[in-house]
Formats: sequence, structure tokens, C-alpha cells
Amino acid sequence: MQRITLLCVGKLKERFYAEAAAEYAKRLGRYCRLDLVELPEERLPEAPSPAQVGAALAREAEAIRGKLPPSSSLIALCVEGRERSSEELARLLAGWAGQGESRLVFLLGGSHGLHASIKAQAREKLSMSPMTFPHHLARVMLLEQIYRAYQINAGTKYHK
Repeated sequence: MQRITLLCVGKLKERFYAEAAAEYAKRLGRYCRLDLVELPEERLPEAPSPAQVGAALAREAEAIRGKLPPSSSLIALCVEGRERSSEELARLLAGWAGQGESRLVFLLGGSHGLHASIKAQAREKLSMSPMTFPHHLARVMLLEQIYRAYQINAGTKYHK
């Protein structure tokens, strides 16, 4: 059974996001061991300079590195990532499992994204869409897509 860590910068504050994320986490329990790790987002002034944003992202990257499980494969969600269909994600998960990669970490950055150094460490970079979404909603969307991928691989009717 794959072990998936969802590593998120920022905490879910809105109840409806938390409830949706909890529902998908519960559903995923049949297919993988899911760990959710939240890291605080660095505080920035109202209109931060590029240097302030860069420094905050570098501090977040160090905190992320400190939470990466040993022998895990990092999948970063970022704007530069490759867009994949649900079927492609299902094939990726199945392929990684077949290659013995049982420990996957999906990384969601905060509102300013991820530092380039942590993206460079990623085995895979994924993008959900060219559109911009709140990172709290992106967490729910990612959990749903991971669940959908397992459903596709199990041959259920969830994915139509």
C-alpha cells in the first residue's frame, strides 16, 4: 500500500474546506496511508517586495525539507508543472507503485508558491490548471484527484 503525504504550506481555516478535505482523506484510507502535514505560511507585509517574498519562500523551503520523509518521491504542485489528466495521474501512481516507490509526497505551497530550490528537488512537477485557485481549494482538489486516480486504477465507476 502506498503511503502518501500531503505536505501543505498554510492551514485550512474555512470549515467547508476542512470538511471536504476530511471526506477525501477518509475515502483514501481504502487505497493508501495518507498523512497530512501542515506548515505555517511565512508572514509578509501587506505589499511585500520581491526580496521579501524570496526570503520567505526560502525559509518555507527549509521547513519543507525538514518534513520530507526519508526515501520519498516529491511531487510539487506549481504553475510550471505539467498539466495531466486524471487518467494520466492514475497511470503515474500505478507506475510509481510498480517501480517500488511506495512513499510519495505531494507538496502544495502557500499563497506565494514554492521556492525554486524545492521545485528543483521534485521528481515531478504538476499543475492543476493555468487558472489560479486558492491554495486551500487546491488541497481539496488534489485530494479528490488522488482519490479519483485510485478509483480509475481500481476500475470503479467513480470516474466517468
